[in-house]
Amino acid sequence: MPIVDRFVAGAMCAVAASLFAECAAAESKSGSEDLFMQMHRVLVHPRCLNCHPKGDSPRQGDEARLHLPRMTRGAQDQGPAGMHCDTCHQRANFAASGVPGAPNWHLAPRSMAWEDKTPGEICRQMLDPRRNGNKSLAQIVEHLTRDELVAWAWDPGLDVTGKARQPAPIPKAEFNRIVHAWEKSGAACPK
Repeated sequence: MPIVDRFVAGAMCAVAASLFAECAAAESKSGSEDLFMQMHRVLVHPRCLNCHPKGDSPRQGDEARLHLPRMTRGAQDQGPAGMHCDTCHQRANFAASGVPGAPNWHLAPRSMAWEDKTPGEICRQMLDPRRNGNKSLAQIVEHLTRDELVAWAWDPGLDVTGKARQPAPIPKAEFNRIVHAWEKSGAACPK
């Protein structure tokens, strides 16, 4: 093969490889965004959203009604002085009263309010160390997949009437798989 033909063939291969890499990167980003959209189904479910309110009061139930008795966020997102969240919310659900429980029960910080946010806004909040408590991606994944308070969303117990609360919409093992896949795929956020 003449040198010119080899040069042209090499250039074409380089262009093809570059286009392939761009296509693969775009496909990977798209796949990562799709994974976040699956996670989003859980993040905006009342089991999560009730503790990520835009205001200073937690929400309750599938209807996201204001907490009764009326509660406020307090200085440390754990309720007002003298009536911290763990006064009622113990380390486990209390079926006799319908009070849900898990270790370290508290509201998410205001900077992590998800109410009325788009999937992309929530994703960017989660990844922003200035808003997420200075967490790395690995720490976010740890929080979503291993934190006992987050895990409560899949074992929410009974409400005050004795009716079973609706768990998060994706089984916990599947959610964990999706979160890890999102991390490995570059943790892309939808627009």
